[in-house]
Amino acid sequence: MIKIKRPEEIEQMKNAGALSKTALRRVGARIVPGVSTLELDRVAEGIIRMHGGVPAFKGYGGFPASICCSINDEIVHGIPSADVILKDGDIVSIDTGAVLNGWVGDNAWTFYCGTPTPSHKELCEVTRDCLKLAIKQAVPGNRLGDIGHAVQEHAERHGFGVIRDYVGHGVGHEMHEEPSVPNYGHHGRGVKLQAGMVIAIEPMIVERDYASRVMANRWTVVTADGGCAAHYENTVAITEDGPVILTEDDQGPWCPMEGGQN
Repeated sequence: MIKIKRPEEIEQMKNAGALSKTALRRVGARIVPGVSTLELDRVAEGIIRMHGGVPAFKGYGGFPASICCSINDEIVHGIPSADVILKDGDIVSIDTGAVLNGWVGDNAWTFYCGTPTPSHKELCEVTRDCLKLAIKQAVPGNRLGDIGHAVQEHAERHGFGVIRDYVGHGVGHEMHEEPSVPNYGHHGRGVKLQAGMVIAIEPMIVERDYASRVMANRWTVVTADGGCAAHYENTVAITEDGPVILTEDDQGPWCPMEGGQN
């Protein structure tokens, strides 16, 4: 069942979204060659807990960390580790989630570690633009297929693949609520959007084929062909006045970190 939020509940969700975005930016500012992904996880958890929140991912379904940190050919759900050291040229997708006052904020961004290759930079820029185009479709009267089509059309026009096996989702008191929000589809198809819906829109775009597989740790999803992947996500409220991005770090009572990339 899709849970419709009242305007005052959407306002409350902004604080959780802002905290998740602040944690994301703080992690992004620490992405440099030589840092371990476990260090990044500790940064995010520290920020979230410092401001009275709880990491949404830690313990979720048994996930062992506070962030998902997915590098190069890892699409989503990469597990931070002291043994994974970032190197120049990596592209690093960070997914953060925060629970604050019972509400969830969920977002992701793909950062450059050092200097990216031109092809990796294009992949990230196209994926980021897919997110922007999708958000524009998140208005009452449109359908989920309009969101998915916006992502798919833009990505495939640039020669990239769109992940099918993993999708966006509703957000509220739970991190994953109905409906599912695919990154592919057709105009005018799917669930009709209405004011009060809150969804995580999260394009996952790959260099080549969209086939994926899960690694032996049962969490990390990688491309089947070894191509790189990018992942961008915002929690978005659908309102009569248009889409409202809830994962904005200028909405909370704390100071955002400068230095976000891309």
